[in-house]
Amino acid sequence: MLGIDVGGTGSRAALEPLDAPFGNDRRLLEGGRVAVASAGSTVLDVAAALVEATTREWPDVAITAIGVGATGLASLVSAPDAAIGRFRAAPDAPVPVALAVDALTAHLGALGGQAGAVVAVGTGAIALGTDLDAVWRRVGGWGHLWDDRGSGVWVGIEALKAAIRTHDGVTTDAAALLSAAESRFGPAPTWPGELLTRADRAGVIAGLAREVAALAADGDAAASAIMRTAGTEVASTLVAALDPELPRRASWTGGMFGAAGAYRDAFEAEFARLAPGADLHAPLGTPLDGAVRLARLIAAGDVPAQHPPFVWR
Repeated sequence: MLGIDVGGTGSRAALEPLDAPFGNDRRLLEGGRVAVASAGSTVLDVAAALVEATTREWPDVAITAIGVGATGLASLVSAPDAAIGRFRAAPDAPVPVALAVDALTAHLGALGGQAGAVVAVGTGAIALGTDLDAVWRRVGGWGHLWDDRGSGVWVGIEALKAAIRTHDGVTTDAAALLSAAESRFGPAPTWPGELLTRADRAGVIAGLAREVAALAADGDAAASAIMRTAGTEVASTLVAALDPELPRRASWTGGMFGAAGAYRDAFEAEFARLAPGADLHAPLGTPLDGAVRLARLIAAGDVPAQHPPFVWR
């Protein structure tokens, strides 16, 4: 089976045998970054390129099922169902395929197929509460211009906003953020031309979150405030996905949770405040694990029925 995870800053494929225990004998490939322009997202191109790269890398392997989890699939791709044939034709023989929003594969990875809510926070941020049957509740994931609360791109944008205020003399508290941003992107006056014109600007700006997290860990007040606010925003997104028809079970996944300290502390405290009595579980696996689980479900005939805008078959 082939599982593919396409996020805002990169993509990965995992190939593993159906008859082996989950995660065993896994082969991995890295793919490209998604771009978003007037024609929409290139997410399907990135995923299809990974399928083709897999068949080139391991031509002797027969792919029996493909599970794809992809960012922006529901909002930036006009007809995901029309693209399924593209993936079926990619291997040597037609195989069953499921395309899913990244929130679903994140859910499958973090909760291992159990009902509940999961928030995925990397470049963007989205939460999904589901039992993989009757309940499907999406919260967030509407893009970096007005949403993706607490995500990498949100943290990056907040850092740039604080940095430019200090650059302009409006404040004096974000000198470290200004220095970090200029080290990554160049002098502040060049940022509009360097960043706003890029089709992959969300992923590029999200890269700044690493420096913000490091500054917060070193005690910088402005960076710490951004990371604390980000953690509380992500907690509120996750709690909103806990549909009343679901068990009070939740988890998280994504690269932003590698930022300990202020971010994680604020996330856990706000979740406990907003959802007393709910169980917050450490994730069982990653979104790529979830894509492989989706492929396994397809191969076994247990995949959820087509349920746009979450999964297409």
